[in-house]
Amino acid sequence: MICRILLHIVLNSCVCAATFEVNVTQSSYQAEENHHITLEWTFTTKPDMSFTSLDILCFLVTDQKVSVLYRLREGVEVSESLDEWFSGRVQGDKDVLREGRIRLHVSRLRTDDSGQYQCEVNTDYGSRSGRCELNVIAAADQPQTQRPTLSPEPETGGQGRLNDGLTTVAALAGAASALVSVCIVVCCQKPRKVEKHIEM
Repeated sequence: MICRILLHIVLNSCVCAATFEVNVTQSSYQAEENHHITLEWTFTTKPDMSFTSLDILCFLVTDQKVSVLYRLREGVEVSESLDEWFSGRVQGDKDVLREGRIRLHVSRLRTDDSGQYQCEVNTDYGSRSGRCELNVIAAADQPQTQRPTLSPEPETGGQGRLNDGLTTVAALAGAASALVSVCIVVCCQKPRKVEKHIEM
C-alpha cells in the first residue's frame, strides 16, 4: 500500500514537471544605451497557486560574469542578493505574477547590459527556466536617422557664429577676387597671342 502511494506521488510530480513551462515573450531584444526596456517571461500557473511556493531567480550571463537582477523567494522580493551593477535600475512587476508573468523593467541601459537573461522559476508543482538575449547599442553606433546634435551656443552670445559668418564671406570674396584676376589675365592674353600669330 505504501509503495502504491509513493508511486502515485512520484508519477504526479513527474506529470506536473512535464506540464510546467517557462517561456519568453520575445527571444531577443535590442535597445539603445540610456533608454529602458521591459523583459518578460511567462510560466504555467495553477488555480490554487500560493505565492509562498513561488521562487524566482533572474540573472544576466555574459562572458565576464553572472549578475543577479531579480530575486523572489517564497513570494517576497529579496534585494540583498542583487548585483550592485543593477542597483536602482531594475523593477519587478508583482501585480502580474498571479497571471503567470514575470515582467522586469530595466532602466538607464548600458552597453555592458548586453547578454543572455535567464529566469528560473521554482514552484511546488514544477521547476523550469527561460532565456532571452539583449543587445544594447551605444548611442554613437545608431544609424544616422535623426539630425545631428548641434553644439551649444558660445557664451559670447552669438559672437562666434558672427565671426564664422564673416570668415566665410571673406573667403568667398577672396575666391571671387582671384577668379576675376584669372579671367582678366586670360582675356588680356588671348588678343596678344592672336596679334603675334598674325605678324608671323
